[in-house]
Amino acid sequence: MRILTAEAMREVDRAAIEDLGIPSLVLMENAALGVVDAIGEATGAIGEAESAAVFCGPGNNGGDGLAVARHLAVRGWEITVFLASGGKELSGDAGAQLAICRKMDLPIVELATEGDARSALAAAEGHDLIVDALFGTGLARPLSGLFAVLVDGISDLARPCVAVDLPSGLNGSRAEPLGPHVRAALTVTFAAPKVAHVLTPAAAAVGELVVADLGIPPRLIEEVAEPSGRLYLVVGEELAGWLPPRAAEAHKGDFGHVLLVAGSPGKAGAAILAARAAVHSGAGLVTAAVPEPILDVVDLGSLESMTLGLSADNAGQLAERAADALLAAAEGKAVLALGPGLGQGPETVAAIRRIVLEAKLPLVLDADGINAFAGRAAELAARSAATVLTPHPGELGRLLEMSTADVQADRLAAARRAAAETGALVVLKGSRTLIAEPGGDVWVNPTGNPGMATGGSGDVLTGLVAGLIAQREAYGLALRDAVLLAVYLHGLAGDLAVRERGENALAAGDLLEFLPAAFAELAGASP
Repeated sequence: MRILTAEAMREVDRAAIEDLGIPSLVLMENAALGVVDAIGEATGAIGEAESAAVFCGPGNNGGDGLAVARHLAVRGWEITVFLASGGKELSGDAGAQLAICRKMDLPIVELATEGDARSALAAAEGHDLIVDALFGTGLARPLSGLFAVLVDGISDLARPCVAVDLPSGLNGSRAEPLGPHVRAALTVTFAAPKVAHVLTPAAAAVGELVVADLGIPPRLIEEVAEPSGRLYLVVGEELAGWLPPRAAEAHKGDFGHVLLVAGSPGKAGAAILAARAAVHSGAGLVTAAVPEPILDVVDLGSLESMTLGLSADNAGQLAERAADALLAAAEGKAVLALGPGLGQGPETVAAIRRIVLEAKLPLVLDADGINAFAGRAAELAARSAATVLTPHPGELGRLLEMSTADVQADRLAAARRAAAETGALVVLKGSRTLIAEPGGDVWVNPTGNPGMATGGSGDVLTGLVAGLIAQREAYGLALRDAVLLAVYLHGLAGDLAVRERGENALAAGDLLEFLPAAFAELAGASP
């Protein structure tokens, strides 16, 4: 599903109105009906509401709110409209909606001062529901004065709030809030989600998100350009058919062989978790290549995978000469995964660099595998086969010679830069994991939760990504699609685990336990 900036959405609206001839007032009516339908389909306090205080601003978002107020009133709701027009007379479609509301004798209270705003907020407590239609996706500066009082006050009311298009105070194109803003329980946007709906921290103010149909042809949304690249939301219903049932005559040779290079003394668990995740992904065969000192531990810890002992240095980490054996072992394998728990000794780094640059297999590079290329991102672009990087923000920062704080300040830009410089598909882990392609297109994954912020979760992802890449020929998947599946399923397994065990007690091993249920839930999803 496309995610649009505010600028791209304006272009979609323009094309619908000017090129196709859809009247803008029709789009406003469709938007309002989408909000009213979403309210009617909601559960809990929103679904039980029978009265609403509708806060309307001076532009088209306010016009949407006025239309929402009309339609709710027709359905028997008790409505009060609080109109904060900034001293301006509403014009265009918003003015038309205001004229209709006045002819319907809806109660309309005009707000001009901060005192008016406080009185309106007190009166709104007498309603079951708050509708925020002050500002939409195109707001470009922080709210102040009357409007700041309103958005702060709406968030503090002991009533659920439904935001029309976007919680007021956010900018649709930015992940960072501009300043004071509404915190909604439900946001109903139109045609496509916007950047602020899906990227944190702005997304934290959105609550549940519903995308309502405006009657705009999907091709206008799919074809609209974005200067930095397109942004997409990973949607389970769209992935559901990518892993069809296996043929009755299938055998393990059909589903690929994963070669995993991982682990060191004290970090054998990283190799075990990654190997077991590759097995649980459905890969036909998995071989965990590990330093000799931890061979027995890994062998016992992952019974379903095979092991290959590699030469170790004096610290028990991968020796430089191990690269020869590993490159030989790579012959005939479907994918190479490298990095979890390997360590950063000089011999190990030398071995990693040689393996990465000489291996002809698709590669999943994680953790210490990425650290071996700190400040040398461009070298990865020389690889002859596909590369997938799975860094957390610290690892990506080291790769790009940025601070972790700078990566987190603009995760989207950092992921795009890494993909462009390395020629790799970059999976930037964290809240709303990003999957960036070298051309600039990025996918946002909605699954996952803070309980997964625990040691080993990333190792599970490495194994899962590698395992699904190994199976891509069996299912006719592009490499990118195998990665999208892995990231979505990884987060979904975490969400299923949290429902049963809570966030605080979640461990990486729980993700493995809930992976079968995640696969089953995805298979049961329908468009």
